[in-house]
Amino acid sequence: MRPDGFRKRLGFALCGAASLTLLTAAPALAQGLSSSSLMNAIPLAIAVGAGAFALLATAVVRRIMREGKHAQQRSSEQVASLRALVDDYEALLSSTGEVTIVWSGRATPKFFGPASSILPAGRRVEGVLDFASWLSPTDAEALAQRVADLRAGGQGFDLLFTARDGRQMRAMGWALGGRIALRLRPTLYQPGDRVPNRGDDLERVIGTLPDPVVLFGPGGKVVFANAAYQALARSTQGTPSEIADANGLELVSLDLPVGKAAYLRVRPGTAIRTAPIPAPAPDGLAHLSAIIDALATPIAIFNAGRELVQCNRAYAQLWRLDPKWLRQGMDERAILDKLRTDGMLPAEPDYQAWRARHLQSYTLKTPRESDPWHLPDGRTVQVISAPAGPKGGVIYVFEDITDQLKLKSQHRTQLDVQRSTLNALNEGVAVFGTNGRLTLANPRLSTLWRLPTNLLDTNPHIDQIVEAVARALPEDGAILWRDLKRSIVDLNPTRTDTHGRITRADGKMLDYAITRLPDGQTMMTFVDVTESANYQNVLKERNEALVTADRLKDAFVQNVSYELRSPLTNIIGFADLLASEAAGPLTDKQKSYTDYIRASSVTLGVLIDNILDLATVDAGIAQMRPEPQDVPALIEKAKAGLAATFPDIDGEEPLNIEIDIPEELPVLYADGTRIVQILYNLLSTAARFTEPGGKVRLSVIPRGERMIFTVEDDGTQMTDEMRAALSDRSDAAATSARQRGAGLGLAIVRSFVHLHGGTISVERREPRGSRVVVSLPLAAALTTAAE
Repeated sequence: MRPDGFRKRLGFALCGAASLTLLTAAPALAQGLSSSSLMNAIPLAIAVGAGAFALLATAVVRRIMREGKHAQQRSSEQVASLRALVDDYEALLSSTGEVTIVWSGRATPKFFGPASSILPAGRRVEGVLDFASWLSPTDAEALAQRVADLRAGGQGFDLLFTARDGRQMRAMGWALGGRIALRLRPTLYQPGDRVPNRGDDLERVIGTLPDPVVLFGPGGKVVFANAAYQALARSTQGTPSEIADANGLELVSLDLPVGKAAYLRVRPGTAIRTAPIPAPAPDGLAHLSAIIDALATPIAIFNAGRELVQCNRAYAQLWRLDPKWLRQGMDERAILDKLRTDGMLPAEPDYQAWRARHLQSYTLKTPRESDPWHLPDGRTVQVISAPAGPKGGVIYVFEDITDQLKLKSQHRTQLDVQRSTLNALNEGVAVFGTNGRLTLANPRLSTLWRLPTNLLDTNPHIDQIVEAVARALPEDGAILWRDLKRSIVDLNPTRTDTHGRITRADGKMLDYAITRLPDGQTMMTFVDVTESANYQNVLKERNEALVTADRLKDAFVQNVSYELRSPLTNIIGFADLLASEAAGPLTDKQKSYTDYIRASSVTLGVLIDNILDLATVDAGIAQMRPEPQDVPALIEKAKAGLAATFPDIDGEEPLNIEIDIPEELPVLYADGTRIVQILYNLLSTAARFTEPGGKVRLSVIPRGERMIFTVEDDGTQMTDEMRAALSDRSDAAATSARQRGAGLGLAIVRSFVHLHGGTISVERREPRGSRVVVSLPLAAALTTAAE
């Protein structure tokens, strides 16, 4: 009885007991008894009510128990009926000649059907899950993988396999609600289902074909499939039409006289020929004509007497035989002799022995694949021989594998080149498959991570590599490779390539890159950058030191220039005061001393200006103010500065300066102040190397779009340091420092000439003296200033 019915009836009993209690006490209340009489009547009423409740409750409970027994009896009958129905279903499944396995969650699977339909006699039905015991290793692994995918993701499948006893088996898996089902059954039809007229010969021919073929019996039931079709069915699920589309193949249907329908999947572009079936041929093989002639694969069938029974056009085209000459009943030996005469057979030193070995095909009991025939015209043909039937004979299937061998050879060569290139790389390379196993590696990977070479040859899982690295690098090897593993086993479809740098505890630094390959694999590369990184750090430190030194130099130049100019101004002022004799008359010797002081002060002032100018040029902040210049006026300014630097001294012959200037000169666009400094420094340098009374000559010559300034002296020839100071400076900083030691004036000349886009050269005069030539473009200063 349901709980709500029980509660309802119990409520009725309580209400009835309460009503009876009120009826018992009602007379006393109606007579208006005193309070004492009323108190005496209440216990009696309660006792009567309790008794009534007990009687009613007993009746209700007995009724409930009686109805519960009836409900339990009905439930037992329903359970028994369901169990009988399940037994009937199990008996029905057990009598179908197939085995069905059902998984429900993680519970133990249930098996339905006789084990003898799949396994040898005496085996338990649970043994069907040991696929390797009744399938080949390859098929067992493929079926186990499909079952695992089915249980993990509900991916159904429908496959054909060949059992170890030669029977073809069909395996179908599907998801049903929360359950998983696997059905296994033989696909070869039983004797009662056989069609007449030599069906075995047809299957024997189809079994030797390289093209995929499947046969359907009555009702569309699969009755036979060759090895090529089974391989396709394992890799692609679906109907024959879907499998053909998925593999880029064409589908051809042939209706045979024996009542079967054959579906042939052939290579794209193959011409399919369907010819009328000829009259019955010897040995009852007439029904094979249609299917054989439709194939692009060369086929020839000979009977036990070595007579040609059937061949297709592809066979005649392969051996370049005239179809009119190739007729039924011809002896195979005659065909072979003609092919040898035409130069179509392999070049064998003992043709008779070779032919005898070939004709042993008539004694075969099982199909055989002979060694390839290498024909004189460069083609290579593979020959498959199979027995034609119980009466003897042989079926030949020929396949031109020339292109296939060429592709294999090219592929092998390409692999060798890739392997050699990979082994020669300075980078460590590792490629991991989608299952986490190493598929490709080079020796450099073993060197960088101290991995045993024999370990990499076994295609280890990444976990094995992590363990090996942890043993080789106990400090941090395991931690580093665990981080790398996360990127390898990452199945996120939006994952991207990554790269970075690893710094190991042993001091090595490795740059790594993780790249996703189009086929789903992951490639990792490692480059040892320890040495280059150390060099980079050293160069960085040296560069920072040079920048700091340059900054200190600039600060030093500015401070020193300021500190020198302040006392120099005082010296020049007091020297001028003494020379003016405002403080009193001077003797000749005192005047000479005063002139020395003034000349030296001017020279020192020029040196300070040169230091500041050189600092601005080196800093790249020197500015040009190009204007049309009066060259003779510029020369006069330079001479005036030279006169202040080299004043006339009593007792010494004065310096003889010659100026050679044409009357008409083109306009020179330049910075006048810089030109004066160039001329002054050249003249002062020549004067320093010229003895008192010597001659210094300055000439100016226009030449095309340039103006040439030449300074010559007849003193001591210029030293190598002076020549280096005036030459083009493209050396290192050490050379620059040496040039400045030879003279700031010459460094200023070189810098200002380059600022004007000019050139400078130094020559030695014989027997004495030097010549300095400065070439300045007439208008280059305008372009330089604009830039």
